[in-house]
Amino acid sequence: MNFSFKEIVTASMVLFAVIDILGSIPIIISLRNKVGHIQSEKASIVAACIMTAFLFVGESILGLIGIDVNSFAVAGAFVIFFLALEMVLGITLFKDDEPESASIVPIAFPLIAGAGTLTSILALRAEYHVENIVVAIVVNIIFVYLVLKSSAKIERVLGKNGLSVIRKVFGVILLAIAVKLFATNINQMLAH
Repeated sequence: MNFSFKEIVTASMVLFAVIDILGSIPIIISLRNKVGHIQSEKASIVAACIMTAFLFVGESILGLIGIDVNSFAVAGAFVIFFLALEMVLGITLFKDDEPESASIVPIAFPLIAGAGTLTSILALRAEYHVENIVVAIVVNIIFVYLVLKSSAKIERVLGKNGLSVIRKVFGVILLAIAVKLFATNINQMLAH
């Protein structure tokens, strides 16, 4: 087992920024107002399963299509880069339509375990040990669950400005991570 605190922290931060559960609080709250109740446990468990499954079989799926992890990581770097731009500049480049009911479909997928998250997991797989990524997923799912449970309280405490500051800070971190991911994997890709 190659547990590394540094890898766990970095992977957790990447996933935290990409999942952007704090940034999704307004969506979660409007969903709760529409539907009345959000199944936090169900959404968290399903998202964890999707992410873990993708961590282990994502590479095989790519193999079937004939894409190597490095190419996918470079593509992932672009997705993360644009997500980060959204967060820093406060613009919306791509967001799914607001869903109808709140549990697995809108929250677990695509809100938590969406394309950006799954791409990031595979991109991380190219650079970090699997067990560290699994720990990072668990850490994030616990956090996501807590946020889903107390979304209204968090919004009251942080306010619009607090949430926006947090998003911008994580956006900048995410930009740096995207650049690093791109640089690391483009070299390995060109070396093949």
